[in-house]
Amino acid sequence: MLQTVKKLLRPGYRRLRAVTQELAGTAVSFPVTKHTQKLARLGTDYGGWVFVDDQTLTRSVIVSCGLGEDASFDVEFAARYEADVIMVDPTPRAIEHYKGIASRIGQPSTAQYSSTGAQPVAAYDLSKVASTQLRLCEKALWNQSTRLRFYAPRNPHHVSHSIVNYQNDYSTETTYIDVEATTVAELLSAYGIEQLQLIKLDIEGAEVEVLTDMLGNNIRPNQVLVEYDELAVRLPKAETRVRSTHQLLLDSGYSLVHREGKNFTYLREEASVAGRAR
Repeated sequence: MLQTVKKLLRPGYRRLRAVTQELAGTAVSFPVTKHTQKLARLGTDYGGWVFVDDQTLTRSVIVSCGLGEDASFDVEFAARYEADVIMVDPTPRAIEHYKGIASRIGQPSTAQYSSTGAQPVAAYDLSKVASTQLRLCEKALWNQSTRLRFYAPRNPHHVSHSIVNYQNDYSTETTYIDVEATTVAELLSAYGIEQLQLIKLDIEGAEVEVLTDMLGNNIRPNQVLVEYDELAVRLPKAETRVRSTHQLLLDSGYSLVHREGKNFTYLREEASVAGRAR
């Protein structure tokens, strides 16, 4: 009975969360394009994402950056589409979380999802996922291959680190760890990915530099899912960075087809035409 009530309340919770994010500083105008594409949502209320449900995703390879401690989208996507998911995250807690997932490959879930961003690994239904489908790159995604500072969040209980350190007013003086960084181009080469169907970026502000580099190298995934974390800090610099990146995506042939708080879903216009043709 309790689970039924939770299921009925879930859409309202997602809407409330989106409204809360708007009031917290994400109420910046980014018009969503009218479209006829079928949208789907996978993952928890915290870690889930909306994307275009297209047949090209079946047995595809996608890149999912920012694992943290909620891999619900990655696991559910791999199971639904028989897809390979390359997860990218150098954070020590994320690496430990991945190891827990890897140890349970092939097993059904034995626990419920948490309402927080820290999921028990037993909550993932891995019964339809093979060990080759979920792989972790223990590097940060950036616009060059280098070593850099990965700044810790203000709240020590939080897991997400940031290269640009927007959480601390872009300071270079706060606590950090040293990590290796790679680029989208290098990642695709390393994993032999010729056509990237979808990339998900939840990388704490680094999405600006990563998307600029990716598009500058003429890499055009069919779908780009991006969380603009900087919208929450309500700083002119942050809004300028997000607006310029949003415009760059539009100028590069993408349409914004969905927005949920800070999470934006872009579809490449050529992919949209191809989808309608099928």
